[in-house]
Amino acid sequence: MEAFDALMGGFAIALQPTTLMWGFVGCFVGTLVGVLPGIGPALTIALLLPLTYHVPATSMFVMFAGIYYGAAYGGSTTSILLNTPGESAAVVTALEGNKMARRGRAGQALATAAIGSFVAGTIGTLALTFVAPWVVEAALAFGPAEYFSLMVLSVVAVSAVLGNSMLRGLVALGLGLLLGMVGVDLQTGQPRFTFGRPELLDGIEVTVAAVGLFAVGEALYLAWQGRESKGGEVMKLTGSLWMSKQDWARSWKAWFRGAFFGFPIGAMPAGGAELPTLLSYYTEKKLSKHPEEFGHGAIEGVAGPEAANNAAAAGVLMPLLTLGIPTSATAAIMLSAFEGYGIQTGPQLFSQQGSLVWTLIASLYIGNVILLVLNLPLVSLWVKLLKIPPPWLYAGIIVISTAGVYGAGNSVFNVGLLFVFGLLGYIMRRFDFPAAPLIVGLILAPLGEQSMRQALTISQGEWSTFFTRPLSGSLMAVAALLLIVPPLYKTLKRS
Repeated sequence: MEAFDALMGGFAIALQPTTLMWGFVGCFVGTLVGVLPGIGPALTIALLLPLTYHVPATSMFVMFAGIYYGAAYGGSTTSILLNTPGESAAVVTALEGNKMARRGRAGQALATAAIGSFVAGTIGTLALTFVAPWVVEAALAFGPAEYFSLMVLSVVAVSAVLGNSMLRGLVALGLGLLLGMVGVDLQTGQPRFTFGRPELLDGIEVTVAAVGLFAVGEALYLAWQGRESKGGEVMKLTGSLWMSKQDWARSWKAWFRGAFFGFPIGAMPAGGAELPTLLSYYTEKKLSKHPEEFGHGAIEGVAGPEAANNAAAAGVLMPLLTLGIPTSATAAIMLSAFEGYGIQTGPQLFSQQGSLVWTLIASLYIGNVILLVLNLPLVSLWVKLLKIPPPWLYAGIIVISTAGVYGAGNSVFNVGLLFVFGLLGYIMRRFDFPAAPLIVGLILAPLGEQSMRQALTISQGEWSTFFTRPLSGSLMAVAALLLIVPPLYKTLKRS
């Protein structure tokens, strides 16, 4: 009942005109960036991070959540009409969605994707509402040793999950931890790695680093690629946007199955949205009464993966809010936004920032309705957006990034730092190093150092405290398994 009462308080704030407006803006922008190939939610939220200096935290996170959910919705439009998934999680939707469009059923494919996203997004948000408080209750038993072990698990999980190579992920993480050490040592008051620059005494601005890596770096990489719309022609919208009775009968079970794949896997430290969409697709193929249609435009092959994708988006928010563990690049950027407001995610977030958290969760319910209303009527507008020349997008991203960072602090030094990180982001993308572990390392390094020192002070310098305390030791064991099991599995698979 406590969760329900808190949620009702969240709705009271989320339904206020100002908060509702920010939610609508987030949903609209999120759908727009989901539609545009190459522009994802992580890049967009990074681009908007300078607004954290001027906009209240509640409004900002409601907008960010709208962008995150909206991008998951919008990605299906590009996959179905252009056969060009904007996000890796939308790849599976393209398999059957584009085939449906080529058979003149683009409207039905878009409809099952939009309605399935609404159904699964609502199921995922309900699960977030009632499961998250249990996770928080368990995590309130954490002391300094447990916090340090949790941060070790966070950085290992992120480096293992976000990228094609664990080694590259760990290199990016190590660089982030090193950059997180820049500034004044809180224990001794001595400056570290500042090279005599007073601007670095407070450490490297996470906002500047995130915008540089994700927005400027991504724009430079896409421009270097000379990316055009590689999917070929945009399929025309023909026929009705509404589903027949048979389409409904074939889709509704796939929506629910997809949702039950998406949320729990999205909530895992090594989850993400790619695995549940694949599992959903193969499950629907196995259970379908029309298996011969798969590969030629089966509606279940659109309904299930799209539902799994949106339920996973809700799942990703649970470890971020309750434990401070980001399991996607977008979640890593949102973590940096919390840092920008001086808010520490984790078990204390629900007690210290309860109003913000429950307003954010309530806004997810409202956002699902807004997105359902936005997606189908405006689909012709989204189709026209696919014709924007990519160079215009890249130039706009760099100009907006520069103006945003300079406007936030009127600092030319920060603008220079922005382009240093932009160049670093380009190099990392060019050689397939994930950027998210660097941001997570930059944020968690000071927090992890403080927790480690406090734990060692309490235990009188005994390092064994991290392994002998049951909860701390369990978290360290999970982190060790995440490091050891994937490479071991690959080796055994080869042999």
